[in-house]
Amino acid sequence: MDLNLNRADYLQVGVTSQKTMKLLPASRHRTTQKVVIGDHDGVVMCFGMKKGEAVAVFKTLPGQKIARLELGGVLNTPQEKIFIAAGSEIRGFTKRGKQFLSFETNLTESIKAMHISGSDLFLSASYIYNHYCDCKDQHYYLSGDKINDVICLPVERLPRITPVLACQDRVLRVLQGSDVMYETEVPGPPTVLALHNGNGGDSGEDLWFGTSDGKLGLIQITTSKPIHKWEIQNEKKRGGILCVDSFDIVGDGVKDLLVGRDDGMVEVYSFNNANEPVLRFDQMLSESVTSIQGGCIGKDGYDEIVVSTYSGWVTGLTTEPVHKESGPGEELKINQEMQNKISSLRSELEHLQYKVVQEREKYQQSSQSSKAKSAVPSFSVNDKFTLNKDDASYSLILEVQTAIDNVLIQSDVPIDLLDVDKNSAVVSFSSCDSESNDNFLLATYRCQANTTRLELKIRSIEGQYGTLQAYVTPRIQPKTCQVRQYLIKPLSLHQRTHFIDHDRPMNTLTLTGQFSFAEVHSWVVFCLPEVPEKPPAGECMTFYFQNTFLDTQLESTYRKGEGVFKSDNISTISILKDVLSKEATKRKINLNISYEINEVSVKHTLKLIHPKLEYQLLLAKKVQLIDALKELQVHEGNTNFLIPEYRCILEEADHLQEEYKKQPAHLERLYGMITDLFIDKFKFKGTNVKTKVPLLLEILDSYDQNALIAFFDAA
Repeated sequence: MDLNLNRADYLQVGVTSQKTMKLLPASRHRTTQKVVIGDHDGVVMCFGMKKGEAVAVFKTLPGQKIARLELGGVLNTPQEKIFIAAGSEIRGFTKRGKQFLSFETNLTESIKAMHISGSDLFLSASYIYNHYCDCKDQHYYLSGDKINDVICLPVERLPRITPVLACQDRVLRVLQGSDVMYETEVPGPPTVLALHNGNGGDSGEDLWFGTSDGKLGLIQITTSKPIHKWEIQNEKKRGGILCVDSFDIVGDGVKDLLVGRDDGMVEVYSFNNANEPVLRFDQMLSESVTSIQGGCIGKDGYDEIVVSTYSGWVTGLTTEPVHKESGPGEELKINQEMQNKISSLRSELEHLQYKVVQEREKYQQSSQSSKAKSAVPSFSVNDKFTLNKDDASYSLILEVQTAIDNVLIQSDVPIDLLDVDKNSAVVSFSSCDSESNDNFLLATYRCQANTTRLELKIRSIEGQYGTLQAYVTPRIQPKTCQVRQYLIKPLSLHQRTHFIDHDRPMNTLTLTGQFSFAEVHSWVVFCLPEVPEKPPAGECMTFYFQNTFLDTQLESTYRKGEGVFKSDNISTISILKDVLSKEATKRKINLNISYEINEVSVKHTLKLIHPKLEYQLLLAKKVQLIDALKELQVHEGNTNFLIPEYRCILEEADHLQEEYKKQPAHLERLYGMITDLFIDKFKFKGTNVKTKVPLLLEILDSYDQNALIAFFDAA
């Protein structure tokens, strides 16, 4: 069955955060519902639709930025009380807009996530989780990494209170009171949690989770262990998941899964007989979807998906047909309705134009007066800088509440900009003088009209570390710009993992000295991504990492006065040794450095590089042949005379060239890694082999794995 949904934009509020829009329960089945939404201006607005117009039920005064909005009430009754989290305060409103609760939690951090179940309130700030019952503190937990979302299994269906935290380190932590009952790893950093079918499914223990790298999953949280039921990989390379909901939009009596992503994609999954999700509908909106709900808004009897976007638009994807079948009298009525709508829009437009002229004059007068303060307009930028495991590149996503004019990218370390299919901006590069002013990259992206979201892809080189800066200029007057900074870390291509292969040949770097636990933790944060900035609780810490480019691994264990780093890649150990000794020297800390080098690890790393190098060499060879083969094809009129291998190259020519274009300098990268490995192997022996590098490059040009290994052994 095809699902046809038509878009309808209802109204725009201020910039919104994740999970800040809800639908109030309907009085009767399939009658229109009210929408309640909170924004960054601190305004809570409740509205309904009448004759195609949004009519406000209530609207509060501005205040602190609203980070979350949830509905609550007495268990097993309609959940129609509105709760918002702003700063460290929780406020409650009735469906008519009367405030009945103001609860100051006194948390030291702003509230980031909230869940309400009857008189139980579950809150999390960046690292702190709190459970309150009737506004009295019950339980507390300090997480080792940032908490992105919090939920509790339905207490009306289960005999226990089971809160679940979605943490940035790719873990769901299941709590009992103030303690962790158990942890379970998920395939990416979880950003959102929701109860399966809104009630925990058949068992009451089923949870949906969505990750920042776009994966979806269903997991059962039992008393003793988690049961992973299914996972959907992000094969289409879509955005991270910000919100999910359950609602029967298909109309088959089974609730569907509604998903909103940070690249503007809205998806509907139905469930087959085996209870596995099947994609039924998707539609792209121009900006990230912060909240998603299923219900009935525009007209009685027509179900729809309601979403809120980053810049504050409330939009419906409705089952109501755009063109209705109607008789002559009905047609006249529709035409009259349309005329009324057009005239009201015209008058609204005239009013807005008049208001703009007034405000512009006011601004000019205030900026020209002698007492004028700088009146630089402020604007919100939503940014995300994450490492993609699939292609070992960084995604930089910049989203602005208004249209972007241009973005200038500047870097003081060598990086490559990769092509992004979704990106329609025109890029131009400026020449850089890296020796005198540390500029390795200057690129300007000029955006087309109405572009509010820009996605860039960057690949860094391990060992080269510094800062990437993005200067974002929107299309507003007077011209103004915001600068965002992103750290490129020494081991920038490493990603946190929870398990490593302990049977691999490992090299060990040991540091001892008069340094505190907090100091050694800050060095690890400086060197590696995805490490929480706050020192974890306890006296000793172990983190595992995997190199996304080469699949080598790193184990770091440290405590006060000692740090031990183990890796199967000598170059990783070499980078750590150089950076950590430099950082310790800056702080005037005397370090004792010792290392154990495992010779077998070099051959092991070369074997990991081999398939990648072989593939890239073959790809480069095929691309070089394409022009000559095309010329032969034109000359001979067909390709029958060619051997199958060459015919295959011609058939796949476009795909091969596209892949080659997507991976600029990939071969040079691999050559660089092998060269570094060669230099580092002998550096630990106290030998300088830089003079032998040209010989090594000659061997690489006529690559043979055995010859390369023999060269490493003989040098």
